[in-house]
Amino acid sequence: MLIVFVRALILYSVVVITMRIMGKRQIGQLQPFELAIAIMISELAAVPMQNTGIPLINGIIPILTLLIAQILMSFLSMKSMKARALICGKPSILIENGKIKEKELQKEMYTLNDLLEQLRINNAPNIADVEFAILETNGQLSVIPKSSKRPLIPKDMNISTKYEGLSLDVIVDGRVNRDNLKKAKLGEEWLTAEIAKLGFSNPEEVLFASLDSDGNLYCQRKMKKGGGGN
Repeated sequence: MLIVFVRALILYSVVVITMRIMGKRQIGQLQPFELAIAIMISELAAVPMQNTGIPLINGIIPILTLLIAQILMSFLSMKSMKARALICGKPSILIENGKIKEKELQKEMYTLNDLLEQLRINNAPNIADVEFAILETNGQLSVIPKSSKRPLIPKDMNISTKYEGLSLDVIVDGRVNRDNLKKAKLGEEWLTAEIAKLGFSNPEEVLFASLDSDGNLYCQRKMKKGGGGN
């Protein structure tokens, strides 16, 4: 039983490290060759995990081989347009200038119902409002609405806006993020003084605190044990 436990941990670690090296994309964002490799890796790990008669190395070597193959194919797709088109394919325009392209639908084996469903998911329930719909190489549908149907933005009204950067998490679950404080060119003394103004005696009472690009501090108190938070 202990052997099975250890083998499972080793294979789990190998698979996690392999998938981490492959990148952070979600399943829906994977290219076809990446999805195939991910499925094969899970199968290769499952066999020696269940069957202790199979040497552990027989599962690890194929996983590492697939990882190398994935890295090589990704490198080729980055360096060569022809290789990228061959490996990943090319986007297909399903709606162009407001007109559905039937031949492209047939080529991609995409039904009208599939198209309408994806348009609804992309907040375009009325096909008459769509200028372009592009089926990307990862299977997702990109929808570009007609200019008259796009949301109004400040630029349309000649309104200037100020820069908004990313907020920095300075306290997470009672722990101070010193790296983010350093990025903001602030110290723990400043943070302690600021949270004291908000009624916190120390960072351990704070569930989450963030600092926006204007220097405004947001804080939320931890929920009290045995009772509700505020």
